[in-house]
Amino acid sequence: MNQRDPPLPMPPYATVAERRARDLQFVRRVHRMRMLGTVLCALPIASVLAERGVGWPLWAVMVFNAVGWPLLANCLCRRARDPARAQFRCLTLDAAASGAWSAAIAVSLAPTVLFVTMATADKIAAGGWRLVKRSSLALLAGFVLAWGLLGWPFEPRASDRTLLLCIPFLFVYTVALSVVTNRLGQRIRVQNRELERRNRTDPAMQVANRPYFEQVAAEALARFQRTGRPAALVLLDVDHFKQVNDRHGHAMGDAVLQRIAALLRDSVRESDLPGRYGGDEFALLLVDATLPQALEVAERIRRETAALRFDGASSLSCTLSLGVAAASPQDPTLDAWMRSADAALYRAKAAGRNRVVAHAPAPPGDPAPQSNSTSTG
Repeated sequence: MNQRDPPLPMPPYATVAERRARDLQFVRRVHRMRMLGTVLCALPIASVLAERGVGWPLWAVMVFNAVGWPLLANCLCRRARDPARAQFRCLTLDAAASGAWSAAIAVSLAPTVLFVTMATADKIAAGGWRLVKRSSLALLAGFVLAWGLLGWPFEPRASDRTLLLCIPFLFVYTVALSVVTNRLGQRIRVQNRELERRNRTDPAMQVANRPYFEQVAAEALARFQRTGRPAALVLLDVDHFKQVNDRHGHAMGDAVLQRIAALLRDSVRESDLPGRYGGDEFALLLVDATLPQALEVAERIRRETAALRFDGASSLSCTLSLGVAAASPQDPTLDAWMRSADAALYRAKAAGRNRVVAHAPAPPGDPAPQSNSTSTG
């Protein structure tokens, strides 16, 4: 991940406020881990400093690093024009501090290995390998500079007390980092599921869009061809929809379509799929449904639509024309199946609208399938 990019991607149409809110979430997440990490790091550092008998200036720097620096970094990041980029700079400074403290404790082996390992792990979690590369250079620079200023101290052996004080950092920080990473992963999975849902849903009608509907319908047809498991398609069109828009306005036209879409969602089983096929035309996939069962569902939808009433337009009523086609060996492709349902829909309109018409497959030996009317008006 590019260090200039926030940890969670945003769509290109996201507003400035949305991007900043996302960046501030990242800042808060890193701040909590920084506060925990600097306090836990201070324990083995304090043990080594006490053993080496260093003066008060180094103790003062340690206290500031443990308590003051996390608060300062959080304030700077929250006030920055680009909070995420500022946080990445602070993470690089964290790495430099880890290197400097490794030098200050005379390269005491256990704490030094622990600092380097955890500094690398949390940089991977926060920004990936590109951040690790920059932070590793900062850690090395901080170590060399501090080590030289302090006279190249080297006492790698750690006391039992120092080893014991490494345990809280090793255990608590590792668990906390795992929890944060897991929560972030869960959030990404939720966002991916929501993105997938949006990609297959018509946003205005809250039913399947045409590409997703055709994908599922093609799978149902393939299943019928393999196993004989029945399925049926229903295509439906709002009668004289242009007149609704002309007389009552496009807002009312949208309300009509939304009510019909809601009716479709409520009228079918969870295994079925309603979809918007285009404009004022909807489609319905009924799985495990024979032609008589599909006709029954279509007729119920037709009646319930005719009974709809709309606030602000007491004189408005709308009707549907519906064409039904069961999956058939004579429809080898989805396009052929759709044409069969569309032919039935055309016959429903030609017969006077507000009715259901079923497509009847041609008998064996007759290459021309027909649409037989089972209309109700």
